[in-house]
Amino acid sequence: MTTPVAAQSIPEPASLRERGTLGKVLDTVRRVPIIPLVILLVLLVIPAIFADVIAPHDPVRVSLTNRLAPPVWLEGGSTEYLLGTDRQGFDILSRIIHGARISLAISLLAIGLGGGVGTVLGLLAAYRGGWVDTVIMRIVDIKLAFPSILLALVLVAVMGPGFQTVVLVIALLLWARFARMVRGEALSIKEQDFIARAQVAGASPLRIMARHIFPNVFNTVVVLATLEIGHVIILESTLSFLGAGLVKPTPAWGLMVADGRTLIVTAWWLFFFPTMAIVLTVLAMNLLGDWLRDRLDPKLRNV
Repeated sequence: MTTPVAAQSIPEPASLRERGTLGKVLDTVRRVPIIPLVILLVLLVIPAIFADVIAPHDPVRVSLTNRLAPPVWLEGGSTEYLLGTDRQGFDILSRIIHGARISLAISLLAIGLGGGVGTVLGLLAAYRGGWVDTVIMRIVDIKLAFPSILLALVLVAVMGPGFQTVVLVIALLLWARFARMVRGEALSIKEQDFIARAQVAGASPLRIMARHIFPNVFNTVVVLATLEIGHVIILESTLSFLGAGLVKPTPAWGLMVADGRTLIVTAWWLFFFPTMAIVLTVLAMNLLGDWLRDRLDPKLRNV
C-alpha cells in the first residue's frame, strides 16, 4: 500500500510575480483617463495658473504693425507670434492662455455658487417633503422650462455685461440641475434605516441633512460639477460670442471666436484656434466626468 504524498505548493517564479505586479500597475494606468487629463492640464489648468509666466506677450497689447500676422508655419509668419495675431495685433497664443484663466475662474465660481444653492435646496426638498418640496420643485420646473441662452441674454441685458454678471447668470442657470439631481438621490437615502435611527436618537434635521444625507450624495455632486464645467465653458463662450458676456479686450475664448468669424476665410486662425481650445477642453472634461461617474458609483464600479 502506497502512502499518499502530501501536496506541496510550487513557489511562483519571480518573473511571474513581477509580471503580476506590473500588470496591476498597467491595469490601473489604463483605467485612468490619461488623454483627457493631459488635455486639461495643457489647455486649462497650467495656462490658468501660470498664464503670466508662459504667455509670450501681453494679451491686451495692441500692435497694429503686426495685425493679422499668420501662424509661424505659414508664409509671412514669425516665431514671435506662433499662432498669429488678430485685427488689433493681439497675440492669439497669449490670449488663448489667458482665456483659460477666465474660463476656469468662471467655471469654479459659477459651479460653486449654483451648485451650492442647488444642493442645499435639493436636500431641503427631499428631507422636508410636503409643501416645501412642492414649491422648490415647481420653481425648478419653471426654471428648466426656459431656454438657457434666452434666459441668460435677458439677465445680462438687465444687469449689464461683465465678469461678475456672467458668473451670477450662469449660477442662476445651473442651480436647478443640482437641486433636481440631489433631491432624487436624497429621497432614497432618506428611507434608509440609519436615518430613522438618527431621528430616534434626537438628531436635528440640519444635522441629519449635513452629517448623514449629504455625504451620501457628495459623489453625485462631484460628478455633476465636473460635467457642468464643460457646460459652463460653452455658456460663457456663447454669451461672449453674442456680445452679452465679457467685454473687449478681455482675453476670452468666446470673444476670440466672435472676433474671427467674419474673417474665417482670409484669416482662419482667428477662429480656428480658440474654437479648438473650447472643443478639446469640453470634450476632455466630459470624458473625465464619465470616468468619475464610473469610479464613484458602486454599481457601475462593480460592473
